Amino acid sequence: MTARLNHFDTTPELTKALMDASMVAYKTAIDPLLKSLIDIRASQLNGCAFCLDMHIKQAKIKGERELRIYHVAIWRESPLFNAKEKAALALTEALTKLSDSGVSDELYQATKAHFSEVEISELTYSIGLINFWNRMQILALVEPGSQDTAFGLNKAGLS
Repeated sequence: MTARLNHFDTTPELTKALMDASMVAYKTAIDPLLKSLIDIRASQLNGCAFCLDMHIKQAKIKGERELRIYHVAIWRESPLFNAKEKAALALTEALTKLSDSGVSDELYQATKAHFSEVEISELTYSIGLINFWNRMQILALVEPGSQDTAFGLNKAGLS
């Protein structure tokens, strides 16, 4: 399957800026494995096959346990996630599927119990960025796994 659109070719400056912002987001205080869980959950919610495939492979390469990757979709019921991770996943869902009421005070306070204001801001950027990437890749129809070699995702040993 050929992608519908290649944002790197059509809008290289904008795509590079988004890539640069994403690289900065990976250098924040947010744990890289938690960042992977956020990327996986947002991609699941948005139905972005390319991003979901990529972030599952990245998580495995970073050392995330496979069972935890499988449990991201059922994180609320799973005993494999701690309260901090659950707070981040709840915020991911709230910011990915915005309700008419936005983010409740209860969710904000639950998040604040585990993260500083700076970390909450960093989480918000990370969640916003993956949502933007999801939308770009959904429009482009990039085939899952088609960029594995370019991104070094073959190391995950998943096919």
